[in-house]
Amino acid sequence: MPWGGTLTPVPAPRALLFDVFGTLVDWRSSLIIEATAAGRRAGVDADWPAVVDDWRRAYQPALDRARRGATWRDLDDLQRETLPAQLLPAAEREVLVQAWRRLAPWPDTRAGLDRLRSRFVTATLSNGHLALLVDLFRHADLRVDAILSAELADSYKPDPQVYLRGAALLGCAPAETAMVAAHSDDLVAASEVGLQTIFVRRPAEWGGAQVEQPPTGLPGMIIADDLEQLADLLT
Repeated sequence: MPWGGTLTPVPAPRALLFDVFGTLVDWRSSLIIEATAAGRRAGVDADWPAVVDDWRRAYQPALDRARRGATWRDLDDLQRETLPAQLLPAAEREVLVQAWRRLAPWPDTRAGLDRLRSRFVTATLSNGHLALLVDLFRHADLRVDAILSAELADSYKPDPQVYLRGAALLGCAPAETAMVAAHSDDLVAASEVGLQTIFVRRPAEWGGAQVEQPPTGLPGMIIADDLEQLADLLT
């Protein structure tokens, strides 16, 4: 039985909402390649994996500040703010900001999404804004039924309104919707407002240096090693 966290299976969801960065795409490897190339063009030598990791670690605090602010700001603005200004020339820093549109998918993502889309309504639910996500999905040749973003709730995850808005836009009750993510905090927040939860293991997200573990205590949570296995479990 594929269902984790409880002995009683919950009904299969009607819709799947997917986190994107880390869950569907390999942000770290992609950005290290882009940063290394930008440094080479600018004649700057740095520990680019460490630079990328530090940039990513600044991501959630920046989102939290934006959620507390009076005006919503898109992810491009926040990425510009958190990338050290002294590191590279302005033009190369902008190349790195735009590189979030050129991230490579995990090897299982494209086929797994296609299989899941054949049975469920599928959509993103990402902190990336709509323009970024559209560019990213076109670049990576990924297909879902809808591109949804925290932007549509004028907030960022883990604000409860982001998850509720995502389900409502698909015409689903929270209990008919599952959040699919590689990050425990995302799933905990989704579960608190009644969404089903699916944890996808991505042990290489941080290059193997830190491996996210599934949250504990979430009723009915499903755990899968990748999207292909998730498609198997849900059939």
